[in-house]
Amino acid sequence: MITLYTFGPAFGLPDPSPFVLKAEVLLKMAGVPHRIATDGFGKAPKGKLPYIDDDGERIADSTFIRWHIEKKYGFDFDRGLKPDERAAAWAFEKMAEDNLYWVMVDARWTNDADFQKGPATFFSKVPAPLRPIVIAMVRRQLRKTLHAQGMGRHSSAEIVALGTRSIDAIADHLGSKPFFMGAEPAGVDATMLAFVAGALCPVFDGPIRAAAERHDNLKRYVGRMTARFYPALGELAGVKAAA
Repeated sequence: MITLYTFGPAFGLPDPSPFVLKAEVLLKMAGVPHRIATDGFGKAPKGKLPYIDDDGERIADSTFIRWHIEKKYGFDFDRGLKPDERAAAWAFEKMAEDNLYWVMVDARWTNDADFQKGPATFFSKVPAPLRPIVIAMVRRQLRKTLHAQGMGRHSSAEIVALGTRSIDAIADHLGSKPFFMGAEPAGVDATMLAFVAGALCPVFDGPIRAAAERHDNLKRYVGRMTARFYPALGELAGVKAAA
């Protein structure tokens, strides 16, 4: 059986990492038996989560996990999609993962109010006397990462504009369709659920959540995806499951 290594539930989400959530939904889509473990970060092959262990073979990164499922278990996440639709799905996925992701990291880690409500809780096991030092060090390193990646070189207003444009594009492409590419979920829906639910997460305030809240179709989409893949939760990101 596959073991998926995760951070565990936080902020009303199955996992605070959109990449972990994506990987879990992909496993659910494919119907591949798996279990969840939260003790694997220290052994992560690439120093990050998620990764899976499939009978001793370790695969890191949500995209490579998807490709592994497709190759080993013969599951086509994009079955029924034409070549141009597969291309569009890939482009939207990378927009979310390589652009919107960094907007959300900036919002949660550099905004003091949202940091205190969210990522600060990750440091609860650090001894109290050391906690402020460790937090300051990690946040300083993250700002350097954001600067090196490029997002951190922009003003706050510019970052919000980029994130809003991505959220609007997701909402526009979804339109009135039940799922992102049509009547049934495709592989890209795992990614879209992860990022839309993250943007709507009621733990955080700010312009990125406001941008997502403006689109009722995104909230209905999260409700449908929750009913399909997390029915036991009843709701996700403050949105009730609804078929």
